[in-house]
Amino acid sequence: MRLTRFTDVALRVLMRLAVAEGADPPTTREVADTMRVPYTHTAKVVARLQHLGLLDARRGRGGGLTLTTAGHSASIGALVRELEGTDDVVECEGDTPCPLRSGCRLRGALRRAQEAFYASLDPITVTDLVASPTGPLLLGIGSGPPPD
Repeated sequence: MRLTRFTDVALRVLMRLAVAEGADPPTTREVADTMRVPYTHTAKVVARLQHLGLLDARRGRGGGLTLTTAGHSASIGALVRELEGTDDVVECEGDTPCPLRSGCRLRGALRRAQEAFYASLDPITVTDLVASPTGPLLLGIGSGPPPD
């Protein structure tokens, strides 16, 4: 299974905001630049995360992005399910339906594997993802030469 770019960026934005506590809240543009992601893509991700209640976005002087309490404790498994959707890993229907679909065991096996993937991420929170050594690395991104 492979995550979409949208989910990947969403997780990285949440991680970046989790380590930004106590500092001036970064703007969407600053997060995009730091994470080396196009601004327009980051803005879409920020809007979705804000809609999910995981971050607050304030405009103007003193504005920026901050992680909410729900954002800190969000389950990575639940978040990935929400962002990726619950579609099957393979498409058995569609324009040219698979001739094996009525008796195929692969679809069920892949569904179980997909759920096992999500279940393994369920106990992990955003806060867990930024524990050392990740948090200090995130803080160092974009602020000078890369760490050794």
